[in-house]
Amino acid sequence: MDEEYEVIVLGTGLKECILSGLLSVDGVKVLHMDRNDYYGGESTSLNLNQLWKKFRGEEKAPEHLGASRDYNVDMMPKFMMGNGKLVRTLIHTNVTKYLSFKAVDGSYVFVKGKVQKVPATPMEALKSPLMGIFEKRRAGKFFSFVQEYDEKDPKTHNGMDLTRVTTKELIAKFGLDDNTIDFIGHAVALHTNDQHLHQPALDTVMRMKLYAESLARFQGTSPYIYPLYGLGELPQAFARLSAVYGGTYMLNKPDCKVEFDEEGKVTGVTSEGETAKCKKIVCDPSYLSNKVRKIGRVARAIAIMSHPIPNTNDSHSVQVIIPQKQLARKSDMYVFCCSYSHNVAPKGKFIAFVSTDAETDSPQTELKPGVDLLGPVDEIFFDMYDRYEPVNEPALDNCFISTSYDATTHFETTVADVLNMYTLITGKQLDLSVDLSAASAAEE
Repeated sequence: MDEEYEVIVLGTGLKECILSGLLSVDGVKVLHMDRNDYYGGESTSLNLNQLWKKFRGEEKAPEHLGASRDYNVDMMPKFMMGNGKLVRTLIHTNVTKYLSFKAVDGSYVFVKGKVQKVPATPMEALKSPLMGIFEKRRAGKFFSFVQEYDEKDPKTHNGMDLTRVTTKELIAKFGLDDNTIDFIGHAVALHTNDQHLHQPALDTVMRMKLYAESLARFQGTSPYIYPLYGLGELPQAFARLSAVYGGTYMLNKPDCKVEFDEEGKVTGVTSEGETAKCKKIVCDPSYLSNKVRKIGRVARAIAIMSHPIPNTNDSHSVQVIIPQKQLARKSDMYVFCCSYSHNVAPKGKFIAFVSTDAETDSPQTELKPGVDLLGPVDEIFFDMYDRYEPVNEPALDNCFISTSYDATTHFETTVADVLNMYTLITGKQLDLSVDLSAASAAEE
């Protein structure tokens, strides 16, 4: 281990694995270490017995739930936008050859006390029970404007500069009502709160276009895709990729201690009496706890069920977003469900998650509106975890720390953090203009 590396990555969470893969492909000499004897860190995938041990403290799960090894329960379940930045990153690194994806059945939103399919095109708007007849026409016009909008072609701008016009002003031009604004902002543009209404509309319009493009890409009933066997496959795929490019992986390395010089710049990492030298460190918040601050907590419920979520058209995989306003909360609530059709549970079993930014100390009470949507459950676990963000100055200490995973059940915020870190580490933007057909073969 007494070698010198350009970058040492600590922790094999999703963000860290993507970064080590990207850096390896760039020809950077990377050493990747983890104190655990498994991949994935906080974003690992557990079989049924591991799940039982984590939440119930018992070695074995009851037999009636099926074989432990047939479960792959992701601790940070997130769907991928079919045309989004994560899929582009996977294609850019060619890691898609280690993974198989399958389209996700449904994308839903909870509005006015009901679970409804998210309409994302003018045609779907006309059919949607979310809106009355006049509202449908207005929404259809808005969706048409978004679909035709091209940043480079002023003819499509309707005389508006979307870098100046706020989302609220843009939506007012089309006369949309509050419930429509709610599902567009939270379930199509995937904003996590309502601040976007007072910000330039361009971001929201581009997010809506991404949703519609992703929906069209897999001709599915949702814009999302998910790997077979769950997200636990991703860190391992990036580990393989890193190895192909000469990266070194070491699991089960206890007490990874980051070493600094007199100026406070990182010099290496010591574990079991050996020190590997490096110029830069990339890690999750748990490895440098004195350089991060707590920014909140996530409350989550994990349920094992024998049926799909009601009112989702029997979807075997689905996301339901509950916008904050619908529950008089400060943040959205997310419901995620996956099943044996993505090989994450035995036949006939479904895994559901409900997550949100905790606003109280009682996850059971707080998550009730989401849990109530699930119907009867075979088993349910409640849990809370703290979220951290870095407070260090990477230019001074060469430490690049990721932010903890948030409550969202899609990858948009996670990949934004990764790409931002990549730019900080390398000083360049990642080119994500890739041939998207490279991943389409894997959709089934």
